[in-house]
Amino acid sequence: MKSVKVHNYSLIFLLSIGAITGCKFPRTAPPSSESWFVMRISDGDSLTVRQTDGSELKIRLCGIDAPERSQPLGREATEHLQSLVAQTDNQVQVVALEKDRYGRTVAEVFTVLGNEEKLLNAEQLMSGNAYLYKEFVNNCPNKLPLETAEAIAQEKRLGVWGGNYQKPWDYRRSKRK
Repeated sequence: MKSVKVHNYSLIFLLSIGAITGCKFPRTAPPSSESWFVMRISDGDSLTVRQTDGSELKIRLCGIDAPERSQPLGREATEHLQSLVAQTDNQVQVVALEKDRYGRTVAEVFTVLGNEEKLLNAEQLMSGNAYLYKEFVNNCPNKLPLETAEAIAQEKRLGVWGGNYQKPWDYRRSKRK
């Protein structure tokens, strides 16, 4: 895949136009991405993928945190991610970035349908099915599109922004106590 480098001002302009018109805006996966088959979706920000050689990875989507399955909107976040993946017959492009403390690969994950690429991390945010994980978003190459995607959902009061929901990180912390 071809990587496109856009100056920040141009990118902000393009993202703003997309937000105003309601259009989906493409993000481009870097050339280091690898094609994988999605085996299962664990929740709104985690999935397991496999390559043709049989190797599997547990993926944590970079820069986002979706409601846990047992939280309000957790099931909806999982189903939205499943629907995005299903559009491309479970084929995704994975840009691995690092490992998290649980051994999962933190990654940006893209789908490609025709000439349209979607960054699943941003799609989850823009639909209101996840929060920007501010503590970790600086590690994501597409930080700016992620921030913009969340701003779109906030403005439209979609999903997690449509009510007074507990943030997933606060929910997990309360369960540990």
